Amino acid sequence: MKTKILSIVMPVYNEANTVQKKIIEILNKKIYGFEIDLIIVESNSTDGSKEIVKNFKNNKNIKILFQKKPLGKGNAVREGLKVCSGDIILIQDADDEYSVDDYDKLLEPLITNKASFVLGTRHHSNVWKIRTLENEPFKEYLLNVGHIFFTFLVNLFCSTKLKDPFTMYKVFFRSCIKNIYFEANRFDFDYELVIKLIRAGHLPIEVPINYKSRSFGDGKKIRLLYDPFTWIYAVIKYRFGKLYKNDTLKK
Repeated sequence: MKTKILSIVMPVYNEANTVQKKIIEILNKKIYGFEIDLIIVESNSTDGSKEIVKNFKNNKNIKILFQKKPLGKGNAVREGLKVCSGDIILIQDADDEYSVDDYDKLLEPLITNKASFVLGTRHHSNVWKIRTLENEPFKEYLLNVGHIFFTFLVNLFCSTKLKDPFTMYKVFFRSCIKNIYFEANRFDFDYELVIKLIRAGHLPIEVPINYKSRSFGDGKKIRLLYDPFTWIYAVIKYRFGKLYKNDTLKK
């Protein structure tokens, strides 16, 4: 069996408490038939994350891109996608909300050609809420209700029945994003990537994953009074706007 490459794109900004642990977990992860190519995009953190990442600069399985200033998670992921060389791409945060133990089941539908695009869904029980934020009940409520609303919006505009289109775990063949135009810089990139891959014909399969939500006090970066408005705009814009880099291919 020919060894394939799994390119993992990991944006890093002010994650000093978890980034080293997450890097080591990824490097130690063994996946039959795959080598891991970890692309870290460090956005000039101010909490020591940058110095931690630098300690891995000589590792042959890691590429590190240093940004001069933080331009948003979406921007960092987009920069990482530009240098991916793997057969399959997986997006991984530098915090501890998601587990690398789920890699195998996320990859299985792609390996067996059941799908070209996989989402690791956090919403796979009878419990209506995804997030539990200790000591932040109001924010917890807003995020969970917001998740239901925005999931409905994406499904309405894309004619899908997804449960968790905004999960961090998005896994797809590198060929899926060939010639697709991406521009989002913040969390609206989650919307852009999912909607544009669906428009390009890659309907995702959802695979249940483990998830442990973190609070705003632990570093969650969503801006509750600003980001939701950008998400509404993103759903409309990316459903009907430019799809391909070449305007002649626009749908």
